[in-house]
Amino acid sequence: MIDRCAEENVFRGRRLLGSAFAGVLLRELRGYLITPVAWLFTVIFLLLAGALTFYLGGFFERGQADLQPFFQFHPWLYLVLVPALAMRLWAEERRSGTLELLLTLPIRPWQAVLAKFCAAWICVGMALALTFPMWLTVDYLGDPDNGVILAGYIGSFLLAGAFLAIGECVSACTRSQVIAFILAVAICFLLLMAGYPLVQGPLHALGWPALADALADLSLYAHFNAISRGVLDLRDFVYFILTIAVWLAACVIVLDTKRGV
Repeated sequence: MIDRCAEENVFRGRRLLGSAFAGVLLRELRGYLITPVAWLFTVIFLLLAGALTFYLGGFFERGQADLQPFFQFHPWLYLVLVPALAMRLWAEERRSGTLELLLTLPIRPWQAVLAKFCAAWICVGMALALTFPMWLTVDYLGDPDNGVILAGYIGSFLLAGAFLAIGECVSACTRSQVIAFILAVAICFLLLMAGYPLVQGPLHALGWPALADALADLSLYAHFNAISRGVLDLRDFVYFILTIAVWLAACVIVLDTKRGV
């Protein structure tokens, strides 16, 4: 009888935690829908992605049926837009004084962190999905390798997730959204440039290939570039998953520290 009651309590506790996770997730999604944040992100992303692809990327001049000019600008678009989306995730909670209330709910910190992350990642994914007409355009104009294009979308989605995880962790460290934005942009920029040819080239020229390879292994750009070109290496996927997991875990630690103060 005691064991049965214990099992029922455990089941009830799990169900309560699951409903709390869903509640935070839906709360965040609703917040994106009723405020201009997600809409501005989507509109700006679509406008800039289209303009950069067709004007700077030479989409028609290249004479090739692919979306490489489209994906090559994604790291730099995300560098500004994703931290702007993520800066409010926890900084706004701290500024408005609702952080303490949220952490007193029957939800574990890691579930709150994951729920906020998933909500923001869904918004980015929806914006990315709205670029699907570009894929249809390429299919209409030529005979592209659709597998490479699909890999590019997957790589872009994973890159956005990594930026979001970094931005959420930084947002948990401060109550100022401006500071959270600047720090997230700085960290993401450093992780991008570590694998960029502008950094890799001089290191190889100086005879430091080991250092160049080490930086490339830590670079968001190098792993994204490989996936977007259709080179599906398990190490690239593991890198993005681990990057997201590490930064979200760091965010949980920060929140636990704040709750203990």
